[in-house]
Amino acid sequence: MLKKRVVVIGGGTGTYQVLVGLKKYPVDLSAVVTMSDSGGSTGKLRREFSILPPGDVRRALSALSNLPLAEKTLETLFDFRFHSKGSLGGHAVGNLLLAALTQITGREDLAIKEAGKILAVSGNVCPVTLDKTTLVAELENGKKIVGETKIDLRWQGKEFSEVPIKKVYLRPGAKVFKEASEAIKKADLIILGPGDLYTSIIPNLLVDGVNEAIAASCAKVALIVNLMTKPGETDNFTASDFIRIIRQYLQKAGNKISHVVINTKFPEDVQTLAWYLRHSSKPFKDDLEGMRDLGVKVVRGGFTQRGELLRHDPAKLAKALMKLV
Repeated sequence: MLKKRVVVIGGGTGTYQVLVGLKKYPVDLSAVVTMSDSGGSTGKLRREFSILPPGDVRRALSALSNLPLAEKTLETLFDFRFHSKGSLGGHAVGNLLLAALTQITGREDLAIKEAGKILAVSGNVCPVTLDKTTLVAELENGKKIVGETKIDLRWQGKEFSEVPIKKVYLRPGAKVFKEASEAIKKADLIILGPGDLYTSIIPNLLVDGVNEAIAASCAKVALIVNLMTKPGETDNFTASDFIRIIRQYLQKAGNKISHVVINTKFPEDVQTLAWYLRHSSKPFKDDLEGMRDLGVKVVRGGFTQRGELLRHDPAKLAKALMKLV
C-alpha cells in the first residue's frame, strides 16, 4: 500500500512543530520552506557566500532528523550559535553545515539532500525556490520595509508602527523549484502554517508557480491558524481574517482550503499568557461558528504544549491532521 503524501508549506518554528509530530506516522512527508529570510546568521551567509538562506531549511532538517541523539540534543546542536566576536560570531552550526555543503556540491538543492543524508531525515526538504529574492512589505501609509527580518521584528524597536501591512511582495520575483512544485501537485494533504502570516507563510505563495501547483493538486488543504496574534502583522485579527488574507494570496487556489485547524484551549499558565498580552499579542478569536460561506470544515481542540513560550504541541497537532488523511 502506497503511503499518503503530506506536504507542509511554511517556515520557522511553526513548521518545525508540525514536522516533528508528523514524522512519527507512516506518510511520505515533504517540507516546502520559505527562502526569503534575511537576518542573523542566515543574512550574513547570504551576503558573504551569495547562497540561499539556510535558516528555515536548517529547522526543517532538524525536525525530520532520526539521528540516534536525544531530540533536544540535536535541536540544541544544530541551532547552537557561536558567541565569540570573531568571524563565527552569531552563526548557527546548522547554517554553517549547509553553507559548506553548498560550496562542496555547487548547488543549494544538492546541499540540502546531502545534509538530509547526514542527518538521516525521514522525508524531504525542498526550498520553495532556488532564486535569490527579498521580501518587501508596503504599509497602508505607503512606507516600505525591505527584508523579512525587518518586517518580522519591527514591533521590537523604532520600526514599530500601528500602520497595518497593505501587501507584501518579492523583489525580484522568483519561480518555484521544480521538486517543490511536483511534491505539491502529487500531495494527498497540503498543510499551510502555522507561522508568521506575512513572513513565514505568505512568502511561499508569492513564488510564481506555487499557487498553480496547489490549484492543480487533488489534495485536501489544511490551514493551521496561529495561536496568538503578532503586533505589526496580525493585530486584532480573528480566525476568519487569517483565512481571508491567505485566500487573497492564494489567488485562484483560494478555494482549495478545505479544513481549518484552530486551538480553542490554552494551558492554565497565567504567567505565559500574560507575557504575550503585555506585548500586545492575543489569542486568535474563533469567529468561524456558523460561517458556512467560508466553505471549510473547522477542526477545534486544545493543541498547545506547556513551556516558556506558547507553541503547538507536535503530537496533538499531528493526530488531528492525520485524521484528514
